[in-house]
Amino acid sequence: MIKYLKAATKACEYPDSDLELVVCGRSNAGKSSFINALFNQKIAYVGKTPGKTRLLNFFSVDDRYTLADVPGYGYAKISKSELVKFGDMMEEYFAKRSCLKLLVLVIDIRRLPNDDDQAMIEVARHKGLEILVIANKADKVNQSAKVKNARLIAEAFKLSYDDVIAFSSLKKKPLDKVQASIFAKLGLQ
Repeated sequence: MIKYLKAATKACEYPDSDLELVVCGRSNAGKSSFINALFNQKIAYVGKTPGKTRLLNFFSVDDRYTLADVPGYGYAKISKSELVKFGDMMEEYFAKRSCLKLLVLVIDIRRLPNDDDQAMIEVARHKGLEILVIANKADKVNQSAKVKNARLIAEAFKLSYDDVIAFSSLKKKPLDKVQASIFAKLGLQ
């Protein structure tokens, strides 16, 4: 069971947690759709235009760990001052959140990682976080493209192929594989 805890913009507002994962990715990669599919309920807002998530949104999952849903990056239709605010908010989050163990990066399976995606993976590596890449929108490509693109994404990030899961938020598949991977990377049974 997942329940909303709170939204925050700075460290003094973060909820207490012993174990946390963060879901991040480019705007329009399907982060909110992924979260909703993962828990089979609408908890994250899905908009028709990218860039709807503006705060750090925290959720408790089965009272076992916390999920942080953060704003997408790379969306150009925001002011420079807002972009700086988002950057500062994210820097503080990664610097101060000691309970953070896993970065789940949602990427569109039809796109190769860009510099922003690479920078996010480097932040995770620098912090010593576990990494799971969700190659979302897998329902939009055929099976051979799914495998090929997931491999290309894994190579671009210098990750094991097992750390990249081709996923369809629309069809919620392969949900069991995603859940098992998250549990394993968080050290939960």
